[in-house]
Formats: sequence, structure tokens, C-alpha cells
Amino acid sequence: MKGTREGFGEAMVELGRRNKSVVALSGDLRESLRMVEFGKAYPERFIEVGVAEQNMAGVGAGLALCGKIPFLCSFAVFSPGRNWDQIRVSVAYTNANVKIIGGHAGISVGQDGATHQALEDIALMRALPNMIVVAPCDAEQAKKATMAMADHVGPVYMRLTRPKTAIFTSPSAHFEIGKAQILREGKEVTLVACGPLVYQALLAADGLQGVIDVEVINMHTIKPLDVETLLKSVKKTGKVVTLEDHQINGGLGSAVAEVLGERLPTKIKRMGMMDRFGESGDSTALLAKYGLDKKGIIKTIKEFK
Repeated sequence: MKGTREGFGEAMVELGRRNKSVVALSGDLRESLRMVEFGKAYPERFIEVGVAEQNMAGVGAGLALCGKIPFLCSFAVFSPGRNWDQIRVSVAYTNANVKIIGGHAGISVGQDGATHQALEDIALMRALPNMIVVAPCDAEQAKKATMAMADHVGPVYMRLTRPKTAIFTSPSAHFEIGKAQILREGKEVTLVACGPLVYQALLAADGLQGVIDVEVINMHTIKPLDVETLLKSVKKTGKVVTLEDHQINGGLGSAVAEVLGERLPTKIKRMGMMDRFGESGDSTALLAKYGLDKKGIIKTIKEFK
């Protein structure tokens, strides 16, 4: 059990050793984004910007345009939530090689409450030209995604979560930006999920074994979406459920619906936050309340006609 932010922090230390062009910027959240060890190991490449995410985006863009590979680290409600204009103009428009890390995303941040539960960040970032959007499913995949982001030339946004969640992908598993993973094969329903909710999707699929045959896709990259893998699965099952710790409008579910609407009209049910804000509470209890845990997923799939 580890938070995806833990995998990111571990990968950054390794990246710092491998590539001297990698620099890290923090919005006064070095501990929360697990940047402490990077800062200790490479103090000359760690910049504490303070509570100034708009400035951080500009500084990051400048560093990138000078040949560095900056990682901008803050809570997702602040970056991209508070500095979207600066990201749009200084990073996306210039196609600067900036990596934006939005931590503590989704209702899973729990007790921090509605003001700090970023539920719109995927929608904000996937709308920007040149921007890649990634949501790793566990700490191990967050490590691989961080490494892949550094190798990719251009803007990337990665969404991270705070709670310790199950590590269920193998250290040897291949990760490629834009290439989804089929974690469980099935014939009756395609369940597309991202982030740590992928694990809940797998639990639900196992719970439905012998009742409904569910195929589970880990769509860790929301943009660019792996259209080929999605269509191949849906042609087989004829039915789709999407699952995300995010508003159903503009996120993974919308991305999947857009592709299917144009390429393969299919019955679809989007699971996520239904056009509402979250609330303060235990992360596990909140997922249960909004039907995003194993029990809720099973219920939704059984009722989906």
C-alpha cells in the first residue's frame, strides 16, 4: 500500500541522478508531493517558489525554454486549478517541455474537503492543445509514468492521489504514454478506469465472476486516448462503463464517449462525481457514498441494461 505520490517522489530522485537537466519546483508543498529527498539530493536543482502557482508556471516555462526539464509540483486544485491561464499561455501555447504534477486530486483526499478535492483537473488539462494527461493507477505505475514524462518532449500533466492504495502492477510491467493496459479480459462489459480506482474496478470484476464477464482496461493516459484498444474491446463486449474519481463531465468518461460517438456508437454508463462537489470525510467512506467502490461498481454494472 502506497500513495501514487510516493512513487512519483521515488522516481524523481532517480531521475535527478540520471538527468542533470531535471529540476523540481514546489508550491510550498515539498513534503506533500514527496519532493523532500529530491531537494536534499539536488538542492541546486530544487526551487521553492512558495504559495505562488501562477509564478511557478512562468518560471517553469522559462526553465524549459532554456533547455531544462522542470517538474512543477502542487495540489491539483492550485495547479492547474489556480494557474490554468499561465499554463495555457506560457506552457501549452509555447509547447514548452514542462511537466505539471497535480497532487491530492479527487475525493480520495478525504478530510481536506470540497475546496481541496480537485474534480475538474482532467477536464481543464485535456482541453489544452499540446498537453498530455496521465493518471497512474498505483505507486509503481506512477514511477514509470514519471520516467516516461521526462523522456517525452512537450507538456505533460500527471494526476496524483494522497491515500495509500494497493500496488497491483508489476515492476516489470511495460508502461507507455498513450497505450492502455487490459488487466482482465471479458466478453460482456468493458470497464474503463483510471487512477487508483482501477483497483476497485478489478475487485468488482472479480466479484461479478460467473454473473457478468467484465473486461477491465487501465486507461492511464486520458490524452491521447488509446482509441485502438478501446474500440477493439467494445466491438467484443458491446457495452461500456467508465470509472473515475472526477466529474463525469470532461474527464475520462467524456473522452471515451466522444470516441465512441464518432467511431462506434455504444451503450455507455459514466461513473464518477455527478456534477457536484465533494465533502469532508474518510476517503474510503466517500468512495462508498458516491458509489465508486467495489460494491457501487457491481451495483451499477448489474443495473446497466
